[in-house]
Amino acid sequence: MFYPKRQLILTWIAALLAGCVLHFVYGWWPNAVTALFSPVNESLWEHVKLVFWPFLGAALALNRDRPGGTRPWLLALPLLCALVLGLGWVYHVTLGGEAMWVDIAIFVLVMALGFWFATRFSGPFKGFQWILPILAAAALALLIGWFTLYPPEGLLFRDLAAVGSWLPLPC
Repeated sequence: MFYPKRQLILTWIAALLAGCVLHFVYGWWPNAVTALFSPVNESLWEHVKLVFWPFLGAALALNRDRPGGTRPWLLALPLLCALVLGLGWVYHVTLGGEAMWVDIAIFVLVMALGFWFATRFSGPFKGFQWILPILAAAALALLIGWFTLYPPEGLLFRDLAAVGSWLPLPC
Protein backbone atom coordinates (compact mmCIF):
# COMPACT_ATOMS: atom_id res chain seq x y z
CA MET A 1 0.00 0.00 0.00
CA PHE A 2 1.05 3.54 -0.61
CA TYR A 3 1.25 6.01 2.25
CA PRO A 4 2.34 9.61 1.73
CA LYS A 5 5.74 10.06 3.41
CA ARG A 6 4.62 13.09 5.36
CA GLN A 7 1.59 11.23 6.76
CA LEU A 8 3.70 8.20 7.61
CA ILE A 9 6.39 10.23 9.41
CA LEU A 10 3.87 12.32 11.33
CA THR A 11 1.98 9.20 12.39
CA TRP A 12 5.25 7.54 13.46
CA ILE A 13 6.15 10.59 15.56
CA ALA A 14 2.65 10.64 17.06
CA ALA A 15 2.95 6.93 17.91
CA LEU A 16 6.32 7.54 19.57
CA LEU A 17 4.90 10.41 21.61
CA ALA A 18 1.87 8.31 22.54
CA GLY A 19 4.17 5.55 23.77
CA CYS A 20 6.14 8.05 25.85
CA VAL A 21 2.98 9.46 27.41
CA LEU A 22 1.55 5.98 28.03
CA HIS A 23 4.62 5.17 30.11
CA PHE A 24 3.41 7.61 32.77
CA VAL A 25 -0.40 7.36 32.57
CA TYR A 26 -0.75 4.67 35.24
CA GLY A 27 1.42 6.70 37.61
CA TRP A 28 -0.83 9.72 37.12
CA TRP A 29 -4.16 7.83 37.30
CA PRO A 30 -3.63 4.40 38.88
CA ASN A 31 -6.70 2.27 38.19
CA ALA A 32 -7.61 -0.92 36.32
CA VAL A 33 -8.50 0.88 33.08
CA THR A 34 -5.24 2.81 32.78
CA ALA A 35 -3.36 -0.34 33.80
CA LEU A 36 -4.57 -2.04 30.61
CA PHE A 37 -2.89 0.61 28.44
CA SER A 38 0.02 1.83 30.54
CA PRO A 39 2.83 -0.08 32.27
CA VAL A 40 2.12 -0.63 35.96
CA ASN A 41 5.79 -1.38 36.70
CA GLU A 42 9.16 -1.64 34.96
CA SER A 43 8.85 -5.26 33.86
CA LEU A 44 9.72 -6.27 30.33
CA TRP A 45 6.19 -7.52 29.70
CA GLU A 46 4.55 -4.28 30.80
CA HIS A 47 6.63 -2.34 28.30
CA VAL A 48 5.04 -4.28 25.44
CA LYS A 49 2.08 -1.93 25.96
CA LEU A 50 4.23 0.99 24.82
CA VAL A 51 4.61 -0.63 21.41
CA PHE A 52 1.29 -2.44 21.12
CA TRP A 53 -1.26 0.34 21.71
CA PRO A 54 0.45 3.21 19.83
CA PHE A 55 1.30 0.96 16.87
CA LEU A 56 -2.27 -0.34 16.76
CA GLY A 57 -3.59 3.22 16.91
CA ALA A 58 -1.25 4.27 14.10
CA ALA A 59 -2.36 1.30 11.99
CA LEU A 60 -6.00 2.20 12.45
CA ALA A 61 -5.39 5.89 11.74
CA LEU A 62 -3.34 5.26 8.60
CA ASN A 63 -5.77 2.72 7.20
CA ARG A 64 -9.18 4.19 7.77
CA ASP A 65 -11.12 3.94 4.52
CA ARG A 66 -8.73 1.21 3.33
CA PRO A 67 -10.40 -2.21 3.59
CA GLY A 68 -7.81 -4.78 4.58
CA GLY A 69 -5.12 -2.13 4.98
CA THR A 70 -4.55 -2.88 8.64
CA ARG A 71 -3.69 -6.53 8.02
CA PRO A 72 0.04 -6.00 7.31
CA TRP A 73 0.21 -3.78 10.38
CA LEU A 74 -1.46 -6.46 12.47
CA LEU A 75 1.04 -8.95 11.08
CA ALA A 76 3.89 -6.71 12.19
CA LEU A 77 2.42 -6.02 15.64
CA PRO A 78 3.12 -9.38 17.36
CA LEU A 79 6.55 -9.47 15.74
CA LEU A 80 7.37 -6.03 17.15
CA CYS A 81 6.18 -7.02 20.61
CA ALA A 82 8.33 -10.15 20.47
CA LEU A 83 11.28 -8.05 19.28
CA VAL A 84 10.92 -5.53 22.12
CA LEU A 85 10.74 -8.42 24.60
CA GLY A 86 13.77 -10.11 23.08
CA LEU A 87 15.90 -6.97 22.93
CA GLY A 88 14.80 -5.99 26.43
CA TRP A 89 15.70 -9.44 27.72
CA VAL A 90 19.16 -9.33 26.14
CA TYR A 91 19.89 -5.82 27.35
CA HIS A 92 18.41 -5.95 30.85
CA VAL A 93 18.62 -9.59 31.87
CA THR A 94 21.58 -10.99 29.96
CA LEU A 95 23.78 -7.88 29.94
CA GLY A 96 22.40 -6.27 33.11
CA GLY A 97 21.93 -2.91 31.41
CA GLU A 98 20.05 -0.14 33.15
CA ALA A 99 20.55 2.93 30.93
CA MET A 100 17.31 4.64 30.02
CA TRP A 101 18.67 5.94 26.71
CA VAL A 102 19.10 2.34 25.52
CA ASP A 103 15.45 1.59 26.34
CA ILE A 104 14.40 4.69 24.41
CA ALA A 105 16.61 3.72 21.46
CA ILE A 106 15.14 0.21 21.42
CA PHE A 107 11.61 1.68 21.47
CA VAL A 108 12.33 4.14 18.64
CA LEU A 109 14.10 1.54 16.48
CA VAL A 110 11.39 -1.10 16.99
CA MET A 111 8.67 1.39 16.07
CA ALA A 112 10.63 2.51 12.99
CA LEU A 113 11.12 -1.11 11.96
CA GLY A 114 7.40 -1.74 12.41
CA PHE A 115 6.41 1.18 10.20
CA TRP A 116 8.93 0.11 7.55
CA PHE A 117 7.91 -3.56 7.69
CA ALA A 118 4.18 -2.89 7.45
CA THR A 119 4.58 -0.67 4.40
CA ARG A 120 6.49 -3.33 2.45
CA PHE A 121 3.30 -5.27 1.72
CA SER A 122 0.80 -4.55 -1.02
CA GLY A 123 -2.76 -5.83 -1.29
CA PRO A 124 -5.19 -7.26 -1.89
CA PHE A 125 -5.24 -9.08 1.42
CA LYS A 126 -7.84 -11.79 1.22
CA GLY A 127 -8.25 -15.35 2.35
CA PHE A 128 -7.94 -17.22 5.60
CA GLN A 129 -4.20 -16.59 6.06
CA TRP A 130 -4.95 -12.89 6.48
CA ILE A 131 -7.33 -13.59 9.35
CA LEU A 132 -4.37 -14.97 11.32
CA PRO A 133 -2.76 -11.54 11.96
CA ILE A 134 -6.09 -10.27 13.26
CA LEU A 135 -6.36 -13.27 15.59
CA ALA A 136 -2.73 -12.89 16.71
CA ALA A 137 -3.20 -9.20 17.54
CA ALA A 138 -6.46 -9.95 19.39
CA ALA A 139 -4.77 -12.76 21.34
CA LEU A 140 -1.89 -10.45 22.23
CA ALA A 141 -4.37 -7.80 23.46
CA LEU A 142 -6.06 -10.43 25.62
CA LEU A 143 -2.70 -11.57 27.02
CA ILE A 144 -1.79 -7.98 27.82
CA GLY A 145 -5.03 -7.59 29.71
CA TRP A 146 -4.79 -10.94 31.50
CA PHE A 147 -1.14 -10.54 32.52
CA THR A 148 -1.82 -7.00 33.70
CA LEU A 149 -4.57 -8.12 36.03
CA TYR A 150 -3.03 -11.50 36.95
CA PRO A 151 0.74 -11.33 36.43
CA PRO A 152 2.44 -14.72 36.65
CA GLU A 153 5.74 -15.38 38.36
CA GLY A 154 8.85 -15.11 36.26
CA LEU A 155 11.57 -12.70 35.26
CA LEU A 156 9.60 -11.47 32.26
CA PHE A 157 6.92 -10.12 34.61
CA ARG A 158 9.14 -9.00 37.48
CA ASP A 159 9.64 -5.30 38.18
CA LEU A 160 13.28 -4.93 37.17
CA ALA A 161 13.58 -1.51 38.77
CA ALA A 162 12.84 -3.04 42.18
CA VAL A 163 14.90 -6.23 41.97
CA GLY A 164 17.69 -5.54 39.50
CA SER A 165 18.07 -7.14 36.15
CA TRP A 166 20.97 -9.56 36.37
CA LEU A 167 20.33 -13.25 36.00
CA PRO A 168 21.70 -15.22 38.94
CA LEU A 169 24.78 -17.09 37.81
CA PRO A 170 24.80 -20.86 38.42
CA CYS A 171 27.38 -22.00 40.99
